[in-house]
Amino acid sequence: MNQIKSNPQIKVYQNSVAEVSLPSSSWSRLLAQAASPPHNWTRIYMASNAGKKLIQIDVSSDTVCPWCFVGKKNLEKAMEQNKDKFDFEVRWHPFFLNPNAPKEGIKKSDYYRMKFGPIQFEHATARMTEIFRGLGMEYDMSGLIGNTMDSHRLITLAGHQGYDKQSALVEELFQSYFCHGKFIGDRQVLLDAARKVGIEGAEELLQDSNKGVDEVKEELNKYSSGISGVPHFVINGKFQLSGGQPPNAFTRAFDVAAKDGAQ
Repeated sequence: MNQIKSNPQIKVYQNSVAEVSLPSSSWSRLLAQAASPPHNWTRIYMASNAGKKLIQIDVSSDTVCPWCFVGKKNLEKAMEQNKDKFDFEVRWHPFFLNPNAPKEGIKKSDYYRMKFGPIQFEHATARMTEIFRGLGMEYDMSGLIGNTMDSHRLITLAGHQGYDKQSALVEELFQSYFCHGKFIGDRQVLLDAARKVGIEGAEELLQDSNKGVDEVKEELNKYSSGISGVPHFVINGKFQLSGGQPPNAFTRAFDVAAKDGAQ
């Protein structure tokens, strides 16, 4: 699990991104939409005219990563605190903490007990329970953990229907898994989340285990191949943050990105 660090530093490398080290329907129609990703130029134009800069945030995460949920909540707090200064666009990309996890799933508590050992497992669970309660949520260690490819296929599909809708789906999946003990490898759990936020084509996607896999792999290669852990945030394509950052860390990164864009 990621540790929150102090003493933020900004490093800029020539010909590379800058790193901010801060604390821890019809399927054919949907494929046609994929050929033209929803980069919202109208929104960018309106934001510019309104005097607010657009902050674009690419997030690499896995749907069974608790720090990714923590990072999402803290990011949203920072966005709310800075909504009068900036407009935001958040895009979610896949990462696999355990690419070889079984599709059928195993008991979550057994998996983490084997991975960390009984003592570290108890400490980590107690710590995460405390963190979740601080965010107004209950951390549920019941249920199963397994392969997350289907959830990433669904999240990628949702991205073609709007990034706000994609973020809403990510929230539903996190809530289902971390707070309600649901197995997000279960097709019905995925369909229920998709219906709740209005994702079209979810059932058709999930009926064919091959649909969307290539796109997930492309996203993984483009956004997540150079990182070793999640959550990982890239702001305006240049400034990177890793781990379960507190809101003020995001605020500092927004300000740095905005100043850089003004130069």
